[in-house]
Amino acid sequence: MGNDSFQLPSRRSTPNEENSEVDIPNLLKRVQRLERSSTSTPAYGLSESGLDDSQIILNKTRMLNWSFRMGTAEELTTVLACYTQYTDERYTKPKHADGGKSIDMDPPQNNETEALVAQISDLLHNCKRLAKSMKIGRPTRSISQNNPSLSLPSREEADAMVTLYFQCFESTHRILHVPSFWAEYHRYWENPEDTPIALRLKILLVVGIGSSLHRYENDEEADARFRNMAHQWVYAAQTWLAGPLEKGRLNITGLQIHCLTILARQSFSIGADLLWMSMGSLVHTAMQMGLHRDPVHLPGMSVLQAEMRRRTWATILELVIQCSLDSAMPPRISLDEFDTQIPSNSNDDDINESTAVLKSHPRNIYTSTSQQLLLLDSLPLRLRIVQLLTSFHSELPYPETLALSSKTTEALRKSSQFMKEHSKSGVTSFHRNLLDYLVRRVLIPLHCPFASKARKDPSFHYSLEVNLNTAMAIISPEPDEYFSRLMAIGGGLFREGMRYAGTVISIELLAHVEAQSLDGTLHRSSQQRELLKQVMKDIISWESERIRLGETNVKGHMFLNMIMAQVEAVELGISRELNIAQSAKESLEFSHGLLLQRHGLAASEPNNQGLASEDFAGMHESYGLDFDMDHDFDFFSADTRFS
Repeated sequence: MGNDSFQLPSRRSTPNEENSEVDIPNLLKRVQRLERSSTSTPAYGLSESGLDDSQIILNKTRMLNWSFRMGTAEELTTVLACYTQYTDERYTKPKHADGGKSIDMDPPQNNETEALVAQISDLLHNCKRLAKSMKIGRPTRSISQNNPSLSLPSREEADAMVTLYFQCFESTHRILHVPSFWAEYHRYWENPEDTPIALRLKILLVVGIGSSLHRYENDEEADARFRNMAHQWVYAAQTWLAGPLEKGRLNITGLQIHCLTILARQSFSIGADLLWMSMGSLVHTAMQMGLHRDPVHLPGMSVLQAEMRRRTWATILELVIQCSLDSAMPPRISLDEFDTQIPSNSNDDDINESTAVLKSHPRNIYTSTSQQLLLLDSLPLRLRIVQLLTSFHSELPYPETLALSSKTTEALRKSSQFMKEHSKSGVTSFHRNLLDYLVRRVLIPLHCPFASKARKDPSFHYSLEVNLNTAMAIISPEPDEYFSRLMAIGGGLFREGMRYAGTVISIELLAHVEAQSLDGTLHRSSQQRELLKQVMKDIISWESERIRLGETNVKGHMFLNMIMAQVEAVELGISRELNIAQSAKESLEFSHGLLLQRHGLAASEPNNQGLASEDFAGMHESYGLDFDMDHDFDFFSADTRFS
């Protein structure tokens, strides 16, 4: 849990995964026949996307996302009831998706449980107070009148971080022209004091994003100190973006800073659950600059400028989809609102300021743009899925869900095959993991409305199977130190997909053990249950690592341990309430210890001085909101009052 060499588990298969191929056309025909014959329930096979599922958490100013919606599953009733006891809400329990009825809550069954509940409540509030204390030193809580300190670390450190950025992030998110950036970077080091603020911010953000993957061996203080410095750079960039409107910022450098800031906020979990609002500003700025029109309509533009505009627009579209998935909010762009063509399949060395004609390589040739092009292949499909999932006025028929799912799976297959064929062209396990994750994660929200019905209606069983296999694939990527680090420290898209997967596994494990308990096979066949339990332990280790690296939300770790305790109670035939309470207490004690450790490191860091003289409360878009909100993100359907 506190192990510096934390790694996400390697790829596993579910027991039935090898034989999980489904004949989609035949399945579609079966569903259509059922729909035609279902006269008493005309809405059969529809996923409703309307307002019923879209409650607003008033004290967090955000809509509920997919993890919350899945967290209202019937299988989680016992755990949620126990959690409600721990937070003193003794009258009703959370509403459930199967009818929305409130359930009366009983007090603890015995004195031992009652004593544990009191201790758990105290521990929760102690963790909350400690988290608030840790946040006091964060940039938004210590705005000073001094100018920001925008200095890079040593040249050796900065070079290593920039190299990491280009090795990992720029493969899928094309924001910079590599030779041009390196030229700017070298000029900076020749005369740092006279570097324009925009260029300085761009370099700082690249160094900062690269540092999210770097780990100082056996030196947590240095690790925390560098991360704190990178946080300050992100806030400085956000302040610059939110400053007085100037036409000088409406250029490609300004857009690059905006994209890098979005990526940095995701990489360091800085207000990452508020990025959907910030994406609106980025999209509007890009369209104001004409990036939604292909450069052929804009005469007098160099080949390099045109290519960079196409790459940047493609990156913005990808960020739009991912942020919409994270927030369960509509994407702020549609396919009929732009005509920008895809970038050329070219290497950065193929193009410079003097290039008059750019020859695009065939798609089967690997270039520095290949991974972005692979994402663009499935972008219309994923955009369509997110639009359907977030629409208040449409219903998603099951046949269309199956068709969209099949196309997504085919896109994943083609992408995987291409990456394997070019494994000797510089493709790494990080690249394969990230590319797969960005596409695969859409399958869980797509299928979850139907998967929740599958245990009572077998016609939706395929969705249950897809969700389980998708969750297993997300939780168990190829072994890669950098990818594991990113998933442990990042927020937004680097966190939400894992939590969706964790919710799916949790529900499946609870349903499996309860079903075996009822049919008398609990002690006969345990292969699948043991596999699911091991995956749950892996997710708990991931949550532990997140807290060790700075996450202040302890509820995810607690909920997962409570679920494991319920499973254990069923297996051993002991009191569920007591076992869950004991596990919750142990989890909170463990998390509190990690928070104390982080608090000590934070206390040893220099004060976050001089981040901006402006008060963030006056800024537009998301800039005036608390960027630390995501650190209190509610796992499953956690109590919002506490957060």
